[in-house]
Amino acid sequence: MAKYTPMIQQYLSIKAEYPDAFLFFRLGDFYEMFFEDAQKAAEELEITLTGRDGGAERIPMCGVPHHSAEMYIARLIEKGYKVAICEQVEDPASAKGVVRREVVRVITPGTVMDEKMLVDKENNFLAALSAGDAGEFGLAASDLSTGEFHVTTLTGDADQLLDELASFQPREVLLDPRLSQHPALLKQIRLRLGSLITTTAEKEVPGINVLEQELAAQFPEYQQACTTPIATQVAGLLLHYLQQTQKRALRHMNRIRRYDAKQYMVLDESARSTLELTVTLREGKRKGSLLWLLDQTGTAMGSRLLKKWLDKPLLSKEAIEARQEAVRAFAEDLLLLEEVRDRLKEVYDLERLSARIAYGSANARDLQSLRRSIAAVPGLKDRLMESDSRTLQQIAHEMDLCEDLLSSVEQAIVDDPPVTVKEGGIIREGYDEELDRLRTIQREGRTWISQLEQREREATGIKSLKVGFNKVFGYYIEVTKTNLRHLPEGRYQRKQTLANAERFVTPELKERERMILEAEEKSVELEYRLFTELREKIAREIPRIQALAERVAQLDVLHSFAVIAKKYRYVCPVIRTDDTLLIEEGRHPVVEAAVGEGEFVANDVHLDNRKRQVLLITGPNMAGKSTYMRQVALITLMAQIGSFVPVKKAEISLVDRIFTRIGAADDLVGGRSTFMVEMDETRQALAQATPRSLILLDEVGRGTSTYDGMALAQAIVEYIHDHVGAKTLFSTHYHELTRLEEELARVVNVNARCMEKDGDVVFLHKIEPGGADRSYGIHVAQLAGMPTEVIGRARSILEGLEGRAEAAPARQLELFPLDWSSSPSTDEQGLTVPAEKSEKAGEEASAKEVPVHQEAEEAACVVRESAPSFSRADQEVLEALRDFDLMSQTPLSTMQFVHELQRRLREGGSHG
Repeated sequence: MAKYTPMIQQYLSIKAEYPDAFLFFRLGDFYEMFFEDAQKAAEELEITLTGRDGGAERIPMCGVPHHSAEMYIARLIEKGYKVAICEQVEDPASAKGVVRREVVRVITPGTVMDEKMLVDKENNFLAALSAGDAGEFGLAASDLSTGEFHVTTLTGDADQLLDELASFQPREVLLDPRLSQHPALLKQIRLRLGSLITTTAEKEVPGINVLEQELAAQFPEYQQACTTPIATQVAGLLLHYLQQTQKRALRHMNRIRRYDAKQYMVLDESARSTLELTVTLREGKRKGSLLWLLDQTGTAMGSRLLKKWLDKPLLSKEAIEARQEAVRAFAEDLLLLEEVRDRLKEVYDLERLSARIAYGSANARDLQSLRRSIAAVPGLKDRLMESDSRTLQQIAHEMDLCEDLLSSVEQAIVDDPPVTVKEGGIIREGYDEELDRLRTIQREGRTWISQLEQREREATGIKSLKVGFNKVFGYYIEVTKTNLRHLPEGRYQRKQTLANAERFVTPELKERERMILEAEEKSVELEYRLFTELREKIAREIPRIQALAERVAQLDVLHSFAVIAKKYRYVCPVIRTDDTLLIEEGRHPVVEAAVGEGEFVANDVHLDNRKRQVLLITGPNMAGKSTYMRQVALITLMAQIGSFVPVKKAEISLVDRIFTRIGAADDLVGGRSTFMVEMDETRQALAQATPRSLILLDEVGRGTSTYDGMALAQAIVEYIHDHVGAKTLFSTHYHELTRLEEELARVVNVNARCMEKDGDVVFLHKIEPGGADRSYGIHVAQLAGMPTEVIGRARSILEGLEGRAEAAPARQLELFPLDWSSSPSTDEQGLTVPAEKSEKAGEEASAKEVPVHQEAEEAACVVRESAPSFSRADQEVLEALRDFDLMSQTPLSTMQFVHELQRRLREGGSHG
């Protein structure tokens, strides 16, 4: 670095410590970037790239004004970058040589604190992952903007780890050295979560003893949360990273909470997406999701808590019923509902206010927001204590009124303070004697100066004379040049000449100016000191404010549930601990809200693990099968977060996981086809589901040939029935599968009813017992606006195919009962034919079985017997065609075979 100037050498030495971040290097009123940072920042921020003499060479440079740097930082963070803020830490006027500079903070997507970079109703989580021995993982997640810190441990495979990680939707994921070496895991995090990944090396992570010391200093009760080495490792890793990037005390982060993932329903990324819990599947927007529907909260912290409840439905019957009891109390008392709503609207975001106060970035308006929020609490508490709900009374009992904090802010801060805290005008009169004295000097001085103008006009006779002030020249007496002749000689001292006037001062005016400006400067400094003392005093009480925020957020969510229940006529479900799922007249909550009250067709569902484990749903497209499946899952999930549900009646047993395979989509980035995505998601359901799970499978097997797809669909149904035992909704267009009801004891057929009228299909959206025998695909195509020529031709082809099927002796593919304890065999074409499940089933199957290849053989016989006489060569060609194994050939080999048949036909002559 010797060839560079001392300042550039300083830049390079600091940049070497933060190689993965843009270094915002303070130079006067600008943050400058150099070398590769400058080139990349100029491109990302669309600012001008210039250059600077760096010593031996000219180096690339770009910069942004320090007063507007937040806007540029926010753009870089949104794009997934990190920014290291490097400030001048000594006065340039007194510095010897290069001004000393240090990085005062590193901003990353997971450590954002600026309000403009945060979404009010969403958490901004930073997560950390650690790997232990024997398949053990540690997961910690923190939201710096609210002070939350969670930790858990898991055992299992990477899929389970990613499912739990997805519940936090972290903006950034920190990996320990062991996991940093796993490219497959890094790829899955990027593809499934889109998070920025920060990897660590062994040398960057302190030893376990140091991590324990840091945790103990930050969280007095950390040992209750970190009960295992892997929990200590991952929590310490996350805390150490926060301390290294923030470079200040994190006093608002004082609670570490350990949770057991097994206490909550597990929802993988596919289920969250398919069920549209927080954003819509098509547009990725909040509007149209379940969260959007349920969110009638009055506070931002309530909205964030609602999302957490949606992400982690409960598995405790007692906890669910406690929430239900509070919702019922609200729903049955309209006056209570309205009064609580009005008071909740007066409460600001206490969680993020607390964080800014502890961080030292809160201004006087933030303290007034805190005061107004606390002032609304007594009314809330009193009203809740009057209710009949034990849950609401408990919440009220735990509410700290924080009266001392309220009083402190009321006494110190003016009602409408300015945004800035360093220009005065924020402290009330009477709060501090010295400040009042300084203000009196300023007032008296300004009064004297305002009277001076009138006195001098009378003394000089110059009516246009005025007394003014500016920041450069201070106070002055201004006289126009035309009136200068009226001034008595020596009355004033000349100060400044203008084009049309002269400005003067007097010794007395100069003395008054000195007194006023000195008092003003001292009062501004004193106001800032008084404000920071008050902010520091409140910061010491942050745990109390955070506890109050928790109670208000809980109340807000329960109140929101009651508002929705009243609006859409939801009822309280009965929570069961057996295996029953019974819904009468269930409705899809979001669809019903969209189409309007009374327009949605309600449907029943009855599932259990004894007689009705699998519902096999058939029927046409557009008939509502997918909506029906989704609404069952959503009603179950809503029940387990404590909400009332859109039904006439519901009895819902606790579900530990919901698996979904609904809708077709390629994973282009991951290099997986639609069918591969379908198979992978189905595999996860079969591997991880338990008898307490709920599985939704829609049209599994449709992405391949008919026989392949039908065989897979049947095998999947049988495996779920015989081995998994989970309650399952299985939708299919393979009508042949309806015969499984006769062969599997816990499979029940239902269908989406429709009817034909004058050649058109009418979808009734009603689920009824029994199987369907048609799919009405051509009718749906017609509804979609397909050209009439295509519709007409499709109907003609369909009639021909149906007629041929009736005339030919060939039969449809039989359903083979499976016995998973036996090894499958293969038929002559290589198709898997499982062994029979029982002797009786085997006898029935053998009586009905016709090998798949026999269909082609019998069809060829029909052709031979009914066709006119052929030449010897023609006969040989037909026999070759009959024996050709089409399904096992490549497209190229098939073309070559057909070409060879054509050649033989031409050489052998035509038939007679």
